[in-house]
Amino acid sequence: MLTLSYVIDIPTQLGEVIRLVGDEGFHAASVLRLQKGEEHLLSDGRGKWSRTEVVDVSKRTVDLSILETGFEIPRDVQITVVQGVVKGDRTRENIELLVASGVDRIVPWQAQRSIGKLPRGIEKLQIAVREAGKQSRRFWLPEVADPVDTDQLLAIIRSADFTLILDADGDAKVTDFFPHHAHIDSLVLVIGPEGGSTPDEIEMMMGAGAQLAKLGRPVLRSSHAGIVAVTAAFIALGLW
Repeated sequence: MLTLSYVIDIPTQLGEVIRLVGDEGFHAASVLRLQKGEEHLLSDGRGKWSRTEVVDVSKRTVDLSILETGFEIPRDVQITVVQGVVKGDRTRENIELLVASGVDRIVPWQAQRSIGKLPRGIEKLQIAVREAGKQSRRFWLPEVADPVDTDQLLAIIRSADFTLILDADGDAKVTDFFPHHAHIDSLVLVIGPEGGSTPDEIEMMMGAGAQLAKLGRPVLRSSHAGIVAVTAAFIALGLW
């Protein structure tokens, strides 16, 4: 499988040469150790991509010649994961798993039982998204929204076509809600923090239109539940 780098502007002219510089150039040259003649992928993270051939390598730069270009059409269903903020040391792992799952948007939620705190700003989270996107070869990088409180979360639920709250105390399974909701454009999956969402939070979310579901008998860590929930939704919606 070809490796991937992200650039802002994707060349479209076949044979055109683009130079990777900065962090991307250093990573391609010194970490990936690309060699002349190898093929490598480029993407702008918004669907555009190019297949390239390495024509020159230095310590911190890589020159690539465009062999093929294209555009990956986004899925019909856009999936948002609202993630209760987890402990700091698990935040990066949580982001990496959500990116690998194929989610379109990640919304950190400062829930009542959230113990951890996010780093100031979302720049570090965006870096984690890009690095995980390279690993999972994503041409569409998910958006990382600013953290929300519960009132803001309720607004997200009301604006979505369908929302599932993932909770160990739920009676129905994720797959029980499909194919009844197969024809939707936006799906929101709410993952509570370690310790779960409080009864008051669940009541408010269900009052806003969300449904309660469980992933299965084993109880997962909050930081691991998202990838399982997204996978279950993809399968239930027939997207996999």
